[in-house]
Amino acid sequence: MPSDRLCSVVVIMGLCAACMTLPAGCTGGAGDRGPGDAAALPHWTFDSSMIFPDDSSLVRPEDGVALADGRLIVADQVHGLRRIELDGTSAPFGEMVAAGYLHRPPEHSGGANGVSLEPGGTHLLVTDVFHGGIYRVEVATGATERVYQHRYGVNAAVRDSRGAIWFTQSAHNTPEDGEARMWAAVETAGAEGALLRLGMQDGRLATQAELILDSLAFANGLAMDEASGHLYLAEIVAGRVLRYRVDLTTGRLSERSVFVDSLGVDNLELDGAGHLWMAVPMGNELVVASTTTGALHSVFRVQTPAQRERAAEITRRGETGEPRLELFTPDLWAPLPGFVTGVIVSPGSGPVYLTGLGNALVRLSR
Repeated sequence: MPSDRLCSVVVIMGLCAACMTLPAGCTGGAGDRGPGDAAALPHWTFDSSMIFPDDSSLVRPEDGVALADGRLIVADQVHGLRRIELDGTSAPFGEMVAAGYLHRPPEHSGGANGVSLEPGGTHLLVTDVFHGGIYRVEVATGATERVYQHRYGVNAAVRDSRGAIWFTQSAHNTPEDGEARMWAAVETAGAEGALLRLGMQDGRLATQAELILDSLAFANGLAMDEASGHLYLAEIVAGRVLRYRVDLTTGRLSERSVFVDSLGVDNLELDGAGHLWMAVPMGNELVVASTTTGALHSVFRVQTPAQRERAAEITRRGETGEPRLELFTPDLWAPLPGFVTGVIVSPGSGPVYLTGLGNALVRLSR
């Protein structure tokens, strides 16, 4: 487990603004939240054998992806990325440091955060939530380039089949004040979030991002369902997931709806079978939504009465403006290896992994 200081830092990097609100959906027990296809979904109960890798060698694996062969690539605060083999051994991956990624604490903490595969699976995108870089990494070779530098930190990024990159901004934290400004945004709960888009111009990415949505309450996870023409966006401080109709040709959004309400979702992932998998940090929980019916199913949760009380106290302090970040200690998420922030859904019937702010993942076998 990281040191107390590192725990505080990584909580901020993991966008603990989820704790600004404690939606009702985060306090109940595991189980179905409505009608739907619950029978098709697994349910898991935690035990220590689920911790992966068992050497606890990761450093803040906030998000990640599963490759076709079962290996994983996850965010790594020190190097930017880390590749995990099937046997759990791992090593730094890619050339993010050479491309400009920097982790030099305490003056400059690296903010590797969102990780997503591009259509086709040959490259992935990595974001820096503190310093605003968006990196493109070739899966086969690790060759890396920084394709965009945003003025503020970037939380998550996805690429559509037309080549455009969509990304979320959570707060007005610049590369110069990334960590401190993020800390302030967590405490004040301002509406500084945004959704932006880098379109394609003459076969190249645009040099300037277009603002698509602004005044969002800490925009976080992002998912694109091109088959149905929808974009999903987690607005974590507001405790909801928004859904829009998306036109990939023009980059325009329409038909806004609140797809999930009263649930503080961090990262999210579509599985290609009509399910949206959502990490819920304050409940140490994994919730799955049907994209056709909207039904919600809690498939994994670890939370004691004491942890619920602590979560409620965090919420109370947020409402009154009292300091509360000192409450984010391992007591809030034990026995999990870290604060839950994301989910990796392997292809086919492969495992589902919970990502987070500790030193390991949680592997849920299917």
